[in-house]
Amino acid sequence: MSSTHNEFVDYVVGLMADWAAVSARRMFGGYGLYREGLMFALVADDELFFKTDAGNVTHFERAGSRPFVYQSQTRTVQMSYWSAPESSLESPAEMSAWCQSAYGAALRALAAKAGKPAKGKHK
Repeated sequence: MSSTHNEFVDYVVGLMADWAAVSARRMFGGYGLYREGLMFALVADDELFFKTDAGNVTHFERAGSRPFVYQSQTRTVQMSYWSAPESSLESPAEMSAWCQSAYGAALRALAAKAGKPAKGKHK
């Protein structure tokens, strides 16, 4: 577990320990959570959000989660991260299931990105 100097982040990373070795890195006023160098979750204002995509977002919707949204200088931006269900913050087993779902979304995004040509380049 990485030392983050944020009790909530340390708690969440500890709760994820049964699932995998997770590290936390400061970013943009919050924290990114990583497994094997791949970001699958973030913490903003002491709230946990998981990576989502078309393959898992309906599970988050059914659990009553909401998307991570922030205000840029020109507009409101919704990212592909959704809030962790409250019950996951009290159960290592439930946390593991949500982590695995989010990690799967992160892996799919990485695979999709690897299949695209670099910006400004053509195949």
